[in-house]
Amino acid sequence: MTTRLAFAPVKRSLLASALLGYRRRLALLAGVLFVFALGLLWLEPAAVPDLAHGNVAGIKALTRSWAKGDMIVLVRHVERCDRSNAVCLGPADGITDRARDVAVSIGAQFEHLGLAHTDIYNSPMTRTAQTAGYMFSKVSSGDDWLFNCKNSMLHDVLAHKVSGRNLVLVTHSECMDQLEKDLKLATPTLGYGASVFVSTDTLNGAPKMLGLIEASDWRSVNLKL
Repeated sequence: MTTRLAFAPVKRSLLASALLGYRRRLALLAGVLFVFALGLLWLEPAAVPDLAHGNVAGIKALTRSWAKGDMIVLVRHVERCDRSNAVCLGPADGITDRARDVAVSIGAQFEHLGLAHTDIYNSPMTRTAQTAGYMFSKVSSGDDWLFNCKNSMLHDVLAHKVSGRNLVLVTHSECMDQLEKDLKLATPTLGYGASVFVSTDTLNGAPKMLGLIEASDWRSVNLKL
């Protein structure tokens, strides 16, 4: 009886040591997982800001850069007819009839900003040419780099940017995605007529993403700030 009682404290000590070791391993594992999660967040591309819905600071930066001629804007063509059940405005590879008013209303926003010092280009596709025509009442002959843009979008954009002049490019979602990738940003899903704004009004002139405005969100934007 005495011998059995003598071993009881030893067993409790071993159990306590085992529990302590288990807790330490759990704490270590939790720490490793926490650091790993932080690393994933750090490596994840930054999101493109929304310039609508009361983003006063973003709109002020946009209008300031525009006034200086330091703005690059990529606009996605409006609704394409061959992916819609709506009535076409001309050829099937063009835009829908109902999208014409969308293009006109977006163009009016740029007219409000002022187009006196702005260069406008569009891709050669029918849908971008029609969009540009209803936005700005002018269509370029079509620039292939605004359609075949894989891996070269940022380079081509900067090559066409003239100092002191804004640059508006009517293009496609894949080209806008490529520019965002080139700027190491996440690529949001952009709707028809979405506009992405990039400023060169920086210390070294490097392009900086200001944000995006969807076609339906212009009503919430106050350009008079």
